[in-house]
Amino acid sequence: MKTYQIELQRVKSMSNSHGLIHVRMEAIVLPRPARPDADDEGTPHSVLSLSEDNARVMLLLLKQQIAEFDKKKAKSRF
Repeated sequence: MKTYQIELQRVKSMSNSHGLIHVRMEAIVLPRPARPDADDEGTPHSVLSLSEDNARVMLLLLKQQIAEFDKKKAKSRF
């Protein structure tokens, strides 16, 4: 498994449709060594770093996506 260090530089746009969040962005993507860190259990992983503002936008889009999903769920008749 390849792992990466991804640093989000600039978000050009974010949108959600059909159950997906689409992000147009500029990012720095660097390969990350697959060695375990002190806080890991030895599992490789990729890391996404983003600013607080971009994280807030992503959170709002995720909440919107979940609300749309909940709206489509069948209501219980009991």
